Amino acid sequence: MKFNINPKFDGMTLEAVLQTLHVPKKELHFLRMSKDITVNGEIAPLNKAVAADDLVILPDTGARSQYKPSYRNCDVMYEDRYLAVLFKPRGVKTHPNQMNETNTLMNHAIYTLEADYLEPIHRLDQETKGVLLVAKNPLVKKMLDHMLSERDIKRTYIARIDTKKRLEPQTINAPIAKDPRERNKYHVTTKGKEAITHIIGSKVNTEYCELEIELETGRTHQIRVHLAHAGFPVIGDPLYGNSTLRDLQLFSYKIEFIHPILQKTVSVQLDKDAL
Repeated sequence: MKFNINPKFDGMTLEAVLQTLHVPKKELHFLRMSKDITVNGEIAPLNKAVAADDLVILPDTGARSQYKPSYRNCDVMYEDRYLAVLFKPRGVKTHPNQMNETNTLMNHAIYTLEADYLEPIHRLDQETKGVLLVAKNPLVKKMLDHMLSERDIKRTYIARIDTKKRLEPQTINAPIAKDPRERNKYHVTTKGKEAITHIIGSKVNTEYCELEIELETGRTHQIRVHLAHAGFPVIGDPLYGNSTLRDLQLFSYKIEFIHPILQKTVSVQLDKDAL
C-alpha cells in the first residue's frame, strides 16, 4: 500500500502512525518482520520516524478477494486508491452467499474496479438500494472495520412508512435476534443483541411519512424490524409488513466519515428527488 504521511502524523514513528489508524497487532507483526517497507524510496524499519508528506510503501500482505467477476459494471459514486463508495440497486445482493454466485454487487464491483482485493465494510439487505462502502486494501479494511465498530462512520437512511402522521425524533433501543419461528426473519427480544436506531427527522405528504434515520448499530434487518415493532413497517416490506410487492421503500441515503489515510471528510449521498 502506497500513501503519503498526513501532516497530523509528522514526527511519529511509522508504527505509531499505523497503530493510531488501528492496524491490528497481527498485521503490525507482519510489517515489523518485513524488509520491504520503503520511505521516500529507501528501505526503512517500522520504527522509523516519518515526516509530513513522506511517501510510504508497505509490502503486499497477499490477501485477495475470491469474488468471480460478473462482467457487468456497477455505479461508482466515489473512488480513490484505498476505498470506494458504490451504488447498490434494489434486488441485488451485497455479496454472494456461495462462491459460485456471480450476480451480486461485489461480483460487479470486482469487475468494474479491476481490483485484486475488494471487500464490503457494511451490508445492505437485498431489497434495499443505496450507497455502500468497500475497501480496496486489506489494511484499509481493518481501519474501516474499527471505525464502523466505533461508530465513526455515519450512515443515514430514508424509510417511507404508511401514515400521514409526522413522527417526532426518537431513538428505538430494542435488542434484535433471529426469530426461531420463521426462517430469514428477525424480531425484538430481550435475548437479542443491542440494536439502536435514531429517527432524526420526518416529513409527510399525501401518500406517506418519510423518515430520516441514523444507525448506531448495524444488526440484520435492523430498521425494518424496529419500525415494524413500533407499528410502522416500511412500505413495500413483504417480510415485516403486509406488502405483496417487492418494492421496499428503504434507502441507504448517505454515508460520511473521515478518510483514514487522506484524513479528509468523505460524504456521499443519493439524490432525494430520484428515490
